[in-house]
Amino acid sequence: MAFANQARSHFLFLKFFALELKRCSMAHNCLQCIKYLMFVFNLLFWLGGCGILGVGIWLAVTQGNFATLSSSFPSLSAANLLIVTGAFVMIIGFVGCIGAIKENKCLLLSFFIMLLIIFLLELTVVILFFVYTDKIDKYAQRDLKKGLHLYGTDGNIGLTNAWSIIQTDFRCCGVSNYTDWFEVYNTTRVPDSCCLEFSENCGLHSPGTWWKAPCYETVKIWLQENLLAVGIFGLCTAMVQILGLTFAMTMYCQVVKADTYCA
Repeated sequence: MAFANQARSHFLFLKFFALELKRCSMAHNCLQCIKYLMFVFNLLFWLGGCGILGVGIWLAVTQGNFATLSSSFPSLSAANLLIVTGAFVMIIGFVGCIGAIKENKCLLLSFFIMLLIIFLLELTVVILFFVYTDKIDKYAQRDLKKGLHLYGTDGNIGLTNAWSIIQTDFRCCGVSNYTDWFEVYNTTRVPDSCCLEFSENCGLHSPGTWWKAPCYETVKIWLQENLLAVGIFGLCTAMVQILGLTFAMTMYCQVVKADTYCA
């Protein structure tokens, strides 16, 4: 009888041990799968950051402060924004890659926290934008009109190029009206980029030869017409970030489980 109980105890122990081994093996296989998925995801993330950084550097070298329209924030140029964005994406992607391949809990948690902070900041900016749309509109127009006075001046080639491109491509003139330029030149004159047919010093001709549409409203209408594309881009960006957060937290939990079961 005692022998039978002892044999039964050994059998139950072996069965429990086999189940634990199986569970440990499943956890390890699941961890390996998530590990390589997260590594590939973050590698693509890092390569995307490299691309954005490269475009930003190229713009900075070849175009100066291209697309700098704000006089209050002269550093807020397309080149600088792309450089900062690309650098952040590269850093986050690098942390995610190393955390995944090394199965490092600290790096995985750091990746999750950084990505979560960025996601929450983006969400906050979007909410504030919709809440304070009218105030942002007024401030933006006032700041853009102030920036017109820097047009064509030394050290402001980025702002000059940006206004020339916008007025030519959108067939508009000034922020709210072509008369905005009269205050800049202190005479009845506009930049040559405001002309219906471009020619040297055509901005000195009569108003009948200039574009009449206000640039602020024209660009705003263009953005509203392309709101679907902007929305899809924003949604894809959010989905990529949510996917990254999911991968990071799932792998972090799997690493913790693997350490617990296989310790």
